[in-house]
Amino acid sequence: MYTPPAARVARAYQRVAVESSIEGGASPHRLVEMLYEGVGQSLLAAQGALARGDIAAKGEQIGRAVRLLEEGLKAGLDLSRGGELAGRLRALYDYCIGRLTTANLRNDAAIVAEVAALIGPVAQAWREIGPQAHAVAPQPA
Repeated sequence: MYTPPAARVARAYQRVAVESSIEGGASPHRLVEMLYEGVGQSLLAAQGALARGDIAAKGEQIGRAVRLLEEGLKAGLDLSRGGELAGRLRALYDYCIGRLTTANLRNDAAIVAEVAALIGPVAQAWREIGPQAHAVAPQPA
């Protein structure tokens, strides 16, 4: 499939920005925040693709959101240290992955919106604890 040059350039810049953040020593908190941002962007893009009838782009964006949830957010959970909260997040991510699979099969924008509504508050809460997490972090001696 043909991708317009402007879209390819935009994706390249986005990849460089993400790689720079990772290589530049982004904190673990910031890396998780970036995963949430990526999920949110992919869900918005999938909704736009569905509205345009662009089924290929819809599949690409839903696939990206699923990968970020599965290989990023879910894989990063520490169930032994995170206790009940980590277990609940894992269940939420599993539910969202299942719903996105259904949305992809049915071309259902309402399901994509449902997932965005579930992930959005968690992402917002994560962003809000950012300054607090850094403020209480132990300082090197």
